[in-house]
Amino acid sequence: MTKETAILYILGLIWGSNLIGFIYSFLVLKSNVFNKYRIQQKPYKNGILLKRLPLILLNLFILSILTCGSIYFLFDNLETSFTNIWIILAQVLFVFIIDDIWFYFAHRTMHENKLILKTIHSIHHRASTPFPLEYIYVHPLEWMIGIIGTAIGYIIIYLFMPLNIYSILIFGFLRNLHEIHIHSDLRIPFLKDIPLISPVEDHDIHHARLHGNYASTFKIWDRVFKTRFIDNKDI
Repeated sequence: MTKETAILYILGLIWGSNLIGFIYSFLVLKSNVFNKYRIQQKPYKNGILLKRLPLILLNLFILSILTCGSIYFLFDNLETSFTNIWIILAQVLFVFIIDDIWFYFAHRTMHENKLILKTIHSIHHRASTPFPLEYIYVHPLEWMIGIIGTAIGYIIIYLFMPLNIYSILIFGFLRNLHEIHIHSDLRIPFLKDIPLISPVEDHDIHHARLHGNYASTFKIWDRVFKTRFIDNKDI
C-alpha cells in the first residue's frame, strides 16, 4: 500500500461510514422502517437533520484533514502489508479497550466538570432523543479529546510491535459504525445481545438522564465504577 492509497482509504472510511450514518438517520427520521424498534417514543423535531448538518460536516472536514495529515507524516513508520490477521485483530481489540477506558473517564469528566459540560459537552446533549448521525454533532474539542484514547492505544502498540495500517482502518470503521448505532435510539434484534458490548439502551438512557452510562463500547467500566443505569434504575 502506498501513502496515497492509505489516505484514499482513510477518506473512504470517514465519508463512507458517515454516508451509512446519513442513510440510517434518514430512515430513522423520515420512514416507519424502524418504528417498532424505537426505545423512546418522543417525536423528532421537523427538519432536525438539516439543522444538525452544518456542525456535523464541519467536524467531518476537520477530522478528514487531521487524520489524513497524521497518516501522511506517520506512514513510513507503519506496517503497510496485510500480514497476520490475528495480530491485526488483536491490535484492533487492544485499541478498542484503551480507547474505551479513556472515553469513560473523559466523558465522565465532561459531565462532572460544570464548565466543560456547559461550554462543550452540552452541545451534544441537545439530543435527548438521538438519531444516528448525532454521534458527531459535538463541539470539535469534544471529539479531539475523545481520540486521545485512540492515539494512546496506537502508541502503546508501536512501542512493542509494528503498528499495521489495516488495524487503523478496521478500528476506525468499526468504531464509527458503533458510535452511529448507539445513537440510533433503536433496539435492534441480535445487535442488542452481543456479549460485553454496551447496548443502545445504555447510551439512550444516558442522553435521557444526562448522567451515568459513560462508556461507549464496553459496559464493564460502568459496572466497575457503579455508574450504569438500566430503565432509570441504579444497579
